[in-house]
Amino acid sequence: MNAGRSAVFLDEMGIGPLWRRRGMPLAEPAAPVAVAAAAAAAAAEAEPVPAPATIAVAEPFAPVVPEAPPADDVAGMDWMRLKSTVAGCVKCGLCNGRTKTVFGVGDEKAKWLFIGEGPGRNEDLSGEPFVGPAGKLLDNMLRAIGLKRGENAYIANIVKCRPTDDTGRDRPPTPEEAAACLPYLQRQIALIQPTVLVALGKTAAVSLLELGHDTPVSSLRGTVHRYAGLPLVVTYHPAYLLRNMADKRKAWADLCLATSAYASA
Repeated sequence: MNAGRSAVFLDEMGIGPLWRRRGMPLAEPAAPVAVAAAAAAAAAEAEPVPAPATIAVAEPFAPVVPEAPPADDVAGMDWMRLKSTVAGCVKCGLCNGRTKTVFGVGDEKAKWLFIGEGPGRNEDLSGEPFVGPAGKLLDNMLRAIGLKRGENAYIANIVKCRPTDDTGRDRPPTPEEAAACLPYLQRQIALIQPTVLVALGKTAAVSLLELGHDTPVSSLRGTVHRYAGLPLVVTYHPAYLLRNMADKRKAWADLCLATSAYASA
C-alpha cells in the first residue's frame, strides 16, 4: 500500500496525521468519492464477505411400507414375535378385508393340534378360531375324547385372515393364500411340539399333505398320514358336519383313529 493511500485510511479512522520521513512529499488530498471508494476496498480486503448460507430442503416424507418377513426369519421366531408378525402380515390380499387376524388359541404345549381351514365371520370379529356353531361342535368333539379347548389342545387354521368372495361370503382359501400363510402354522407346530395333528376338512388336509385341491376328504380318511414327522389324521370340518349330520359317525371313527395314533406315539 502506498503512503498516500495509507494517509487517507488513517485520517478516516481518526489516527492521523501520518508521520513521514524528511524529504517525503505529503500525499495529495483525496477527493471525497475517492476516499469512500478506497475505504470500501480496504474493508473488502480486511473482512471477506461470507458466502450465502445454503438452506437445506427436507426430502418429502415417504411412508414405510411393512414387508412380510422371509420364511427363514419366521422359522426362528418366538411366540411373541410370531404373534406380532401375524397381526401385521400383508403377504397376500386377504389382509385387505380382515377385521382381525386369527392366530390360534389353546395350550401352547398341547399334545393335540387341530387345524382348520380359515376364519369365518365370527372368527374375524373375535380374533379366535371356531367360535360360532362349528366351534361349539368342535368343543363337543374334544370332550368326546377327553380334551378341552385350552387344556392339552391347540386350535389353529391354515390361513390367519378370513377369505371371502365378491359377495362377502366365506370361501376356502386359494392354494396361493394357503402357501403364503403356511410358514406361520409351521412355526406354531415347531413351538408347540404336539404329539398328533388332526386336519379338519379338505383345505387343511391337502395343504399339509401337498395334494391337489380336488382331492376328496373321503380318500384321506382312515389312514394315519405323516407331516413333519408327526402322525396326521384327516376328518371332516365341523361346519361340514353341521350340514351333513349323518357323517358325524365317520368323524367319531376318525377321532378314535387319532386317539390310537396318539397312544402309539
